[in-house]
Amino acid sequence: MKIEQEKLIVELARLTNVALNDIRSFKRLSAKQLNYKTSPESWSILECIEHLNLYGKFYLPEIEKQLLKANKKTGNLQFKSGILGEYFVGVIKVDGKKKMKATRAMDPTNSNLNSTSLDQFIKQLETLKNLLNESREVNLKNVKTAISLSKLIKLRLGDTLRFLVFHNERHIIQAKRIPIN
Repeated sequence: MKIEQEKLIVELARLTNVALNDIRSFKRLSAKQLNYKTSPESWSILECIEHLNLYGKFYLPEIEKQLLKANKKTGNLQFKSGILGEYFVGVIKVDGKKKMKATRAMDPTNSNLNSTSLDQFIKQLETLKNLLNESREVNLKNVKTAISLSKLIKLRLGDTLRFLVFHNERHIIQAKRIPIN
């Protein structure tokens, strides 16, 4: 995928704002609704959100650290996705054909959760918005970030941002599909 860097950031920021609105709407639900599961193996709304919190705890500090070390960009840049980045984004996108099972460390199944998971995720989304804004100052292709599966593998910052935003979108849609009778 190749796109003007600014257009990518604008789209990711838009999707992050959509996510914020969706999460704020979950705050109106009861604890029973937030914890409802259609089956013992499925995730509740709060488990979907806590899964995203677990990813945010890794990726947001990693992105911030790499942004602080990065050289400032000059001019209007094009972002071109890397091979691994395109693969991981393809796996996680809502319309993606491939699926990936959550690792044990990122699986919140049967956690004891309450609405503080929503509050934490709202804070993470606000942080993500700030990081997206800061990322305008760097070359999204040249800055590299570690991934949660292995710190030895690095992705382009643009791919990491895409992965994180699309991963959020995927699981928020999953949470919105859970019946809240």
